[in-house]
Amino acid sequence: MREYSLDVPAPERIGIDVIGVPEDQGIHIAMKLESVTEGILVTAHVTTIAEGECIRCLEPMDMPIFRNFQELYRYAPEKAHTKAQRRAAEVHDDVDEDDELMVDGETIDLSAPVRDAIVLALPINPLCELDCPGLCPRCGVKWTLLDPDHRHTVTDPRWAGLSDLLEADPDEEP
Repeated sequence: MREYSLDVPAPERIGIDVIGVPEDQGIHIAMKLESVTEGILVTAHVTTIAEGECIRCLEPMDMPIFRNFQELYRYAPEKAHTKAQRRAAEVHDDVDEDDELMVDGETIDLSAPVRDAIVLALPINPLCELDCPGLCPRCGVKWTLLDPDHRHTVTDPRWAGLSDLLEADPDEEP
């Protein structure tokens, strides 16, 4: 068993349209690697900061990401050193070949599990605060900046022509 702590930049933007980890943002990975019969078991904790905007008020926001994952990196049958490792590498019919993580010599590629961990930790609808009231639908100003009695008068379009009569001077002849 070995433990490692890595600080790496994000190789590309990781996330969805409204929130994500920008390219070159630092990602901290604290991990433990354990040798098991089938390969190497990686248990890791990923920490980073996602940037985006609130879906209600459109204010920029930062969101800390803390996510754990555990993945098994299998030995390739030709690279297995012991008979037990070769047998374990050959018998894994329940795993799709494309989804399988493999040990490549003495290295493992953490990019897919780290990306998956970050994306799964991101909210689909990010909010700056849980009770964010958003924007006024008429004037587009944040509700938190407006008076509590803020209102817009809505005139029924069928009666809009009569509003001119209300504004007319009663002493004036029509």
